[in-house]
Amino acid sequence: MDGTQDIAIATARLRLDRLSEADAPVLFAYRGDDAVARYQGWKPADVAAAEAFIADQSLLAFGTADSWCQLAIRDKVTGELFGDFGVHFPASTDDPIEFGLSLRPERQGQGFAREAMAAVLDLAFGDWAYRRAVGSVDPRNVSSMALLRSLGFRQEAHHVESYFFRGEWVDDVIFALLAREWVRHR
Repeated sequence: MDGTQDIAIATARLRLDRLSEADAPVLFAYRGDDAVARYQGWKPADVAAAEAFIADQSLLAFGTADSWCQLAIRDKVTGELFGDFGVHFPASTDDPIEFGLSLRPERQGQGFAREAMAAVLDLAFGDWAYRRAVGSVDPRNVSSMALLRSLGFRQEAHHVESYFFRGEWVDDVIFALLAREWVRHR
């Protein structure tokens, strides 16, 4: 990655770009929802926490090594915020890139997650020159596991009670995809 501050990724229905200050109320509304936050590492306590998160992200150049960069997932035409997409950029393209995303409940089940992931995988394995992508999923998150499988990811590991999360030990399922596998799958 070149570390450029501005990023915009367009798909047939979506635009992925930087979160803006105006997104904070909507970001808080869905990220603060217990059903959406159930498997997420971050749940904002209030709108101010969402504002602080967006402010922190605005200071981070997209593609900064060893960081998570969060993008908005928007309707391509209206700009409505549908969700957010996190990209963990490792220190080197020899290490795997990792993704995570959240969608507003009313926007789930419509193929938006798959569309956003496919576009970012195209970039990750193309312009960004990564050779491997990984995903870490709580196995109770059946829809995320199905999404990764539909994109050609294969399950590599199932770690039992390996992660202490929100007061309980949970399993962690690891999925991976190589650039050459993506080319064949795509």
